[in-house]
Amino acid sequence: MAESREEVPESSKISLLNYIDLSSRDVQSSVSLLKQACLDSGFFYVINHGIDEEFMDDVFSQSKKFFSLPLEEKMKLLRNEKTRGYTPLFDEISDPDNQKIGDYREGYYIGIEVPEDHPDAHKPFYGPNMWPSADILPGWKETMEKYHEKALEVGKKVSRLIALALGLEFNFFDQPAGMLGEPIANLRLLHYEGLASEPAKGIIGAGAHSDYGFITLLVTDNKYGLQICKDKDAKRQIWEYIPPLKGAFIVNLGDMLERLSNSYFRSTLHRVLGNGQERYSIAYFVDPNHDYIVECLPAYQSEKNPPKFPPIKYQDYLLQRYKDTQADLNSYK
Repeated sequence: MAESREEVPESSKISLLNYIDLSSRDVQSSVSLLKQACLDSGFFYVINHGIDEEFMDDVFSQSKKFFSLPLEEKMKLLRNEKTRGYTPLFDEISDPDNQKIGDYREGYYIGIEVPEDHPDAHKPFYGPNMWPSADILPGWKETMEKYHEKALEVGKKVSRLIALALGLEFNFFDQPAGMLGEPIANLRLLHYEGLASEPAKGIIGAGAHSDYGFITLLVTDNKYGLQICKDKDAKRQIWEYIPPLKGAFIVNLGDMLERLSNSYFRSTLHRVLGNGQERYSIAYFVDPNHDYIVECLPAYQSEKNPPKFPPIKYQDYLLQRYKDTQADLNSYK
């Protein structure tokens, strides 16, 4: 990744985010900063997370190598029913109500590796990954597996701070029987082609959406593009850019945290605008166990503030969201 950042037009509004330092020994301060960020925007930076910049640069380099392959090579790894593999341009439409075409980006999904003969392989989002040939992309599989493992560790560290911010035991989420005991954790490489977005015409890099799961860890190149809308219920939406920050994760809250906290913490609407330049990013979705029933925590409901959402099994929620936003695989036959 390049050191410099491109300039944002003067008219663009910038959102200033809190920095959460995972190396800090002052846990109380970190929890306070995180809670403030969750209440304000649902987005924050995570720094000193334990993944060195040199390795992150290598992950980006390997990602670019894959997306530089001819389309026919990438289509050999078209995503399967487990949502593993390559997603072509327009495969996903994040905001069906306002987009004329799908998201102008291509991607690649990598999940937790579960062999076909494993007892959990029948679950909708567990199974073997799809990998490019080592003859074409040597070292690619090993790099992505290592990054997947390290990012999950970061996600669990962040989950402990979120638990404390909600007044829970620090390991509430990542204990064996907890929400993240056996998580659905998906790494998604993303490549935005050099098309300028026209939101008013329904043409956009990634349409406005909130993420479906627990939290998302995002790293980007030096290009601006990510925008957030702090009040997703506002009639007139105000969009603010999130500045890229080299070596840091941009973390945002997902729908399940909003459901758990009865909207005390909220998942935030966000989108990606293209400005005519290529852009690369890497998203890591930390999501609950398949069978976890997501329901309002007792401390966040009362007679005057009843649960706003019914309990739901997470795999059912995720399956429906993908059904709503992904192209039918039969359309590629």
